[in-house]
Amino acid sequence: MGLGDLIEGIVLHSFEGNPPFGEETLAFIEQMRSAYGLDLTAADSHKLTEV
Repeated sequence: MGLGDLIEGIVLHSFEGNPPFGEETLAFIEQMRSAYGLDLTAADSHKLTEV
């Protein structure tokens, strides 16, 4: 699956109020966030700047 297809699927699910990921995937994402110390949220996306 290409990046464009992934983003499209996430956006379409979000527009319909459906979570794009199931419980198992969300648990894996949380493990990765914890392992790599990623604490950013969607709210942070408005504060990020490119260097």
